[in-house]
Amino acid sequence: MTASALMRASEHSHLAEARAPAQFPSATRLDERRDVRTFDTKPLPFRQQSTANAAVTREISFGAFRLLPAQFLLLEEGEPVTLGSRALEILIALLERHGELITKQELMARVWPGIFVEPANLTVHMSALRRTLGDGRNGNRFIINIPGRGYRFVAPVRVGAP
Repeated sequence: MTASALMRASEHSHLAEARAPAQFPSATRLDERRDVRTFDTKPLPFRQQSTANAAVTREISFGAFRLLPAQFLLLEEGEPVTLGSRALEILIALLERHGELITKQELMARVWPGIFVEPANLTVHMSALRRTLGDGRNGNRFIINIPGRGYRFVAPVRVGAP
């Protein structure tokens, strides 16, 4: 490949990178300070507005676990827990409305927006979430199933500063 061809290819790759955020304006933005792409998330009830109108993310604790929604991170006794993104999204949805029944349809719409999936997908990810949390073992009870209707997060929850 000639030098001019390499230069044109390089220019095209820079143009493609520059156009990428514009293709999905509500989903991504480019942080010019660090040249890192970040993802916007919808506001969670765990966020609190300060006087400067900046969102401060709260951490949610239950049992031996802490959830940091802004980082999409679950910790058990301070150590990161391996959990798939779908199961973590289910957990966040349940914690947003802890104590309330969340229907299977609501969870599926939240976790798989705009995509048709079989209800078995929700069951698989709910099972992985329960297994990770140790739900039903050693007296721990976090999530209950209301047969044919949905799920409810029943453990005591503490919301605190990060």
